[in-house]
Amino acid sequence: MKLWDKGFSIDKKIEEFTVGNDRQIDLHIAKYDVQASTAHAKMLQSIGIISEQELELLLEGLKQLETQIKAGSFIIDAQFEDVHSKIEYELTKNYGEIGKKIHTARSRNDQVLVALQLYYKQNLIEVKSKVQTLFNTLLTLAENHKEVLLPGYTHLQVAMPSSFGLWFSAYAEVLIDDVYVLNAVQKIVDQNPLGSAAGYGSSFPIDREFTTRELDFQTLKYNVVAAQLSRGKSERAVSSALGSLANTISRFAMDICLYNSQNFAFISFPDQLTTGSSIMPHKKNPDVFELIRGKCNKIQSLHSEMLLLTNNLPSGYHRDFQLLKENVINAFESIKDVLDIFDYSIQKIKVKQFDINDKKYQYLFTVDNINNLVIEGKSFREAYQEIGAKVNDGSYEPDTSKKHTHTGSIHNLALESIRAKFPK
Repeated sequence: MKLWDKGFSIDKKIEEFTVGNDRQIDLHIAKYDVQASTAHAKMLQSIGIISEQELELLLEGLKQLETQIKAGSFIIDAQFEDVHSKIEYELTKNYGEIGKKIHTARSRNDQVLVALQLYYKQNLIEVKSKVQTLFNTLLTLAENHKEVLLPGYTHLQVAMPSSFGLWFSAYAEVLIDDVYVLNAVQKIVDQNPLGSAAGYGSSFPIDREFTTRELDFQTLKYNVVAAQLSRGKSERAVSSALGSLANTISRFAMDICLYNSQNFAFISFPDQLTTGSSIMPHKKNPDVFELIRGKCNKIQSLHSEMLLLTNNLPSGYHRDFQLLKENVINAFESIKDVLDIFDYSIQKIKVKQFDINDKKYQYLFTVDNINNLVIEGKSFREAYQEIGAKVNDGSYEPDTSKKHTHTGSIHNLALESIRAKFPK
């Protein structure tokens, strides 16, 4: 049941330790192993390693497995080490010696590599799609609430006037930066490693350009050692990109938790989106956003894990690499869930008007009032000192009438420019 089986049994404890959670986590990459096996089989036929009839049977078997995977009925039984051994077993069970030929000119190393690269490619696309959905939601919220003032803070102290339009569209535009990073990682993983075998290629006359076209990779990882070296490098790049996105979402979630508290009270959510306390009947906790914050912080830690797992490993394959895929795949699944629930929840936000005459917001407009004096002819330093003196002696009275007109300010949000900036 193992691709490396040489006719002797391995110690049960050793087997359990080395297999780990591969059977469970490999269900996420099963369809990609089928895709890669299909392309590999077609390539073997094109160079004369297998016949057209053998190819037809292999494709039939792979199609059946693909159908099972889509239906959710595909399982990796305990006697199998991973998805790769399970798929080869099924082909051999149904087609005998023909099924055994699927491994010709392949190693489990490049099987894992290509399946993971395909998984990363597809899931980066899915993550970017979900980011765009959230991006559009935030711009809609920004447009709907652009006239509602919000205190701006520095050092968690009242600073200058902001708005809900500015707040929502700020996080929308920062998401664009995260997409830039995701796009860069997309280029890294969009390189075909199939044919590198155990890291040093094959003596078979395989056609690696053929599988590159079949699997719709943008290019080939030409050097077979470089293909093996991409194990770990891809995961570090992916985890860095997901961490960048998670950082944006985590900070946004923190703002929401803060603004939802009674001491700020700028926003609220329907009761159905909050949870209560077992002893305090008044509590309406933003648990969704607290969990989002925690999950995103966990994703941000992934890059350090990937770095430590692979740092200073020499070239060639090492079993340490097996430990990379589980948490990277879990991070992808987690960030997709986070983006979905964030978009779902933020659409139900209730924006509140704050009392601009409340004493704690008295100094929100000091900078605007300094600027008014500058426009009247005073130097900035003189105007600063004049307003500062009034603040100190308690005679300051805010003038809230000034408009901010430059691009990207509270009265000129440039929402359409931000929308157009999102990468196509």
